[in-house]
Amino acid sequence: MMARSKQLIILFDVDGTLTKSRNKIEQSMVDTLKSLCKLHYVGIVGGSDYHKIKDQVGQDVFEMVDFVFTENGLYSFKNGEHFHTQSLNKFVGEDQLQKFINFTLLQLSQIQLPLKRGTFIEYRNGMINISPIGRNCSQQERDDFEQYDHQHQVRKQLIEKLENEFKELNFKYSIGGQISFDVFPKGWDKTYCLKFLDEFEKVYFFGDKTFEGGNDHEIYIHERTIGQQVNNPQETIKYLNELFLKN
Repeated sequence: MMARSKQLIILFDVDGTLTKSRNKIEQSMVDTLKSLCKLHYVGIVGGSDYHKIKDQVGQDVFEMVDFVFTENGLYSFKNGEHFHTQSLNKFVGEDQLQKFINFTLLQLSQIQLPLKRGTFIEYRNGMINISPIGRNCSQQERDDFEQYDHQHQVRKQLIEKLENEFKELNFKYSIGGQISFDVFPKGWDKTYCLKFLDEFEKVYFFGDKTFEGGNDHEIYIHERTIGQQVNNPQETIKYLNELFLKN
């Protein structure tokens, strides 16, 4: 096998790009990534934590790719080994963090939806994930909420209230997936991982939430990346075959 060139690395979002939202990776994608890793350096960058991403892509893929940036790179791996951690509570402070969480819980309690489930706020190492319906909903309930939110803008309206209340925290609010949005200090979006990729001349990025406000937007438009918008894993495979895997 020829030595891979540091000329480029190919980064992938997880939900909607490598997998269906919150689903496990399919074998066709695993096979595609195996072929890609033989030719190029490959990385994964997702907003979810280590356990969720590892569960979605599987042990083999997690160890096969060169980089895995969980929580946008705030908890990072190279060649399967952990090498970087940043913490939200240390950066913001516990007092401010609790004020934000308490206010958010109050706002969530006042939102009327067709249904609600559990786990409305999930604290992660480098961000807070907020879900008006609750992360314990079923896949069908996720699909239904996504349609409801598209019509009623539930997440967008809640974000506007939080932005207005906590201007001094300089937080970024990013809608990703079907049911939630992420909150983190500005600069802690997916572009955070780029600081670890200086050795590469070009960085390709594949993602589905590339629209303004989506959690792939900042890295998609960043000057260091060549962005490719996809709508589902099948499109990802299609573009990979066209751009990198065709002889």
